Amino acid sequence: GRFVALVMAAAAAAAPDAQQQAPFELVLYRGESDLPAIMRLMELCLSEPYSVFTYRYFINNWPELTYLAMEGGEMVGAIVCKLDRDNRHAALRGYVAMLAVDPSRRKLGIGSALVRAALGAMIERGGEECVLETELTNDGALALYTALGFMKLKRHHRYYLNNGDAYTLFCPLR
Repeated sequence: GRFVALVMAAAAAAAPDAQQQAPFELVLYRGESDLPAIMRLMELCLSEPYSVFTYRYFINNWPELTYLAMEGGEMVGAIVCKLDRDNRHAALRGYVAMLAVDPSRRKLGIGSALVRAALGAMIERGGEECVLETELTNDGALALYTALGFMKLKRHHRYYLNNGDAYTLFCPLR
C-alpha cells in the first residue's frame, strides 16, 4: 500500500518553531500527475538541469523510492532515488539522485524526513549503502547529510555544468 505518515515529530525536533507551522505529510509518488510539480521544485532548487527523461528513468524504475512532502495539498519537498547493484563492490547501493525543499519551507525538518524515508525504504529492500553527490558550496545539504550519517568519500573538480565542484557522500545502511 501507499506509505503516508505525518512527521510533525521530526519537524518539531529539527526546528523549535516548527510547531507553529502547518504539518506536512510524506507520500509516495502517486503517478505521472506528480511529475510536473517534482520537476518545478527541482528546477527551482537545484543548479543542474535535468531532462524529463532523467526524471522518468529514476521515478518509473524506482517509484517506491520517490517521496513527496505535501503541505496543504502543495508539494514542498521531494526526493528521487534508486537502488541497484554496484558493479564494483557488489553491494546493493542506494543513490539519492535529487532532493529539494521549497526555499520558504527549509529548516523545518522536511529534508531530513524525506531522506530518512528514502533510506528506510532502501533498508527495507536490502540496501547496504547509499551515495549521492552534492555541490561543495551547498552548506545546507552538507550539514543535512552529515547529520544523517553521510561522510565525504570523494571530491570531484568541475563536476557540475556551472563548473562547481562536488563531493560524493557515502552512508552505510547496515
